[in-house]
Amino acid sequence: MTKFIVGTGEHIYEIEHPFGTLSLGLSWGNTSHVSTDSSGKVYVYQRKDPPILIFGGEGHLLGSWGDGQLMDAHGIFMTPNDEVFVCDRDAHQVVKYDLQGNLLLKLGRRDKPALQKPFNHPADIAVSMDGDIFVADGYANSCIHHFSSNGTHIKSWGSWGSGPGQFITPHGIWVVNDRVYVCDRENNRVQIFDTNAVYITEWTGFFHPMDIFINSENVAFVTDQVPGMTILDLEGKLITRIRTPFNAHGVWVDIHGNIYSAGNEELVTKYRKL
Repeated sequence: MTKFIVGTGEHIYEIEHPFGTLSLGLSWGNTSHVSTDSSGKVYVYQRKDPPILIFGGEGHLLGSWGDGQLMDAHGIFMTPNDEVFVCDRDAHQVVKYDLQGNLLLKLGRRDKPALQKPFNHPADIAVSMDGDIFVADGYANSCIHHFSSNGTHIKSWGSWGSGPGQFITPHGIWVVNDRVYVCDRENNRVQIFDTNAVYITEWTGFFHPMDIFINSENVAFVTDQVPGMTILDLEGKLITRIRTPFNAHGVWVDIHGNIYSAGNEELVTKYRKL
């Protein structure tokens, strides 16, 4: 078999596509996003039942959950202590589970969209190290919502537009080192704020950035619709660029440095680090 290698320097990967083998009787839906837990298991969030599919690192299906609970898969986020947050986009909610699929918390009023308030088709979630929850409310709103770990609403910021602190489809979000990184998709940039909503700077050079992951070494992985993936340090300095051969709507990096992307109809791709 011919190998497909991408990346440069310390970031070289072999493409495995499609990743994940389903059991007899199951079929794939639209795979919106993907994350991994602290042991390296892979959680694929798809737009059909079961919405959560769990795989081992070699692609064997280990389990699933969530039947009948989630309407429209979009963003997923896994905390370091293995709490699972998902955006149920068209139900206008963010939902928190444990690894077994037990419900822990709901944010937003199901089937009750709100203009510039939580939520109006939310896109993505990120959780800070102290447990605060940040939501990119990006499909019919143009704002970021900040909640405490128990779900108390702290603040919202942003408006429709292209200036600093404005958004057109805030689609991906990450929080690290008291900074909030937002993929402002239709404005072709990643905006950076402090956790008090103060605008700091922005990164440009993307075409419709879709998602962002920042690892423990403060390396950022940003996917866009070129299609491509840009790897940067947190000063915005380019480390390398990758052509993503399949759609990378959602991106995650596991404990071994392997990258996973969810590609809607193009399913899941694993970038095995070499």
